[in-house]
Amino acid sequence: MTRALALLTFLVHDYNEAINFFMNALRFNLLEDTPLEGSKRWVVVAPPAGSASLLLARAATPEQQAAVGHQAGGRVFLFLHSRNFWEDYRYMQEHSVRFAEDPRQEAYGLVAVFYDLYGNKWDLLQPGGG
Repeated sequence: MTRALALLTFLVHDYNEAINFFMNALRFNLLEDTPLEGSKRWVVVAPPAGSASLLLARAATPEQQAAVGHQAGGRVFLFLHSRNFWEDYRYMQEHSVRFAEDPRQEAYGLVAVFYDLYGNKWDLLQPGGG
């Protein structure tokens, strides 16, 4: 049986601001935006060549609200692979993505930590170097 990781829940304060960030700052595709009961929506975004997608879930409880921006307890939460690190890095900077550090070469690739719109840490990573 073949299995793949398909969706990760990503807590947000507001659907539209999150969609805007992912589509404009990170160049993700909006795969689905379906209204559900009440004010809930099924919103799925993914990078163009991604194997997993993010389900943008609006935080509904105080506990969920507190977790927005802290989904990995201050560690890097997600890893965004790039085929052209420098192009993506410059594009993201031009679209106000805040980086925690300058790019650095590691044994596993060229990497820089950045923050999403809520403060979660991500790695922009070109495996193997750049």
